[in-house]
Amino acid sequence: MAQDENLSTFKKLLGAKEIRLRLTSGFKDFFFIVSGIFAAAFGLESFLLPNRFIDGGATGISLLISEVADIPLWLLIILVNLPFLIMGYKVIGKQFAIKAVLAILGLALTLVLVNFPEITQDKLLVAVFGGFFLGAGIGLSIRGGSVLDGTEVLAIFLSKKWGVKIGDIIILVNVVIFLAAAYLLSIEAALYSMLTYLAASRTLDFVVEGIEEYTGATIISQKSEEIRRMVIEKMGRGLTIYKAYGGYGQKGERMEYDVIYTVITRLEIRKLHLEIEKIDEKAFVIMNSINDTKGGMVKKRLLDH
Repeated sequence: MAQDENLSTFKKLLGAKEIRLRLTSGFKDFFFIVSGIFAAAFGLESFLLPNRFIDGGATGISLLISEVADIPLWLLIILVNLPFLIMGYKVIGKQFAIKAVLAILGLALTLVLVNFPEITQDKLLVAVFGGFFLGAGIGLSIRGGSVLDGTEVLAIFLSKKWGVKIGDIIILVNVVIFLAAAYLLSIEAALYSMLTYLAASRTLDFVVEGIEEYTGATIISQKSEEIRRMVIEKMGRGLTIYKAYGGYGQKGERMEYDVIYTVITRLEIRKLHLEIEKIDEKAFVIMNSINDTKGGMVKKRLLDH
């Protein structure tokens, strides 16, 4: 009887914890999406729209059509993204599609109800800062588990169907958009729009990945124990050790050693190389970029000595 009561209490605690986590996660997603909506709307109304600049992706298509046809941008954003949202429902899932629909409707509603002032008419400033705010808006919406631009959904869909790289599809779509802009608007407008797209894409990467873009380091050395202590004590990082066998020389001599794997930020790459050279100049080090990390001891910990 007592065991049943303890089990029931344990289940209640787990349920309460799950509810708390869901509420916290939901609030963060809401904050990111709303912030993204206002940032993107500000970039569009204060920079791009008054100066007839466009961006890449679905937003660029909407801006281009609004320039050559008498159709309001808010309506075009909904219509152009609609097929991408249907793809998102099929390819990614229902929850993503619902968030994306709400985010895009929120952006359209913001463009209708909120009047942002025109900031500048300087073409270079418009291209850079228009792209910055638009990219920040799209990036924040992605952090919230949604999208304000459906091009990446199309890229994921075609990638699964045809086996083509997602990046290649996005580049191809944007090349078509900018060629159309050069024909329908002007070559100068297309060139400035390309600058806008570059600013937006770099800002999006920064918002999604952050300044601490992570790098995975695989270290093979005969002095693995000394390197292990260095990574923990001097770098302040966690690590994983693999047992491995290596073959080298003309006779393929086998040797057992420990392989160290750790995750650092790109700002720490130089420091890691210097510390490894102090221990073993012949150490073999492999670096590879990591898009995202979760869990584990990725963030630095404070060490008590």
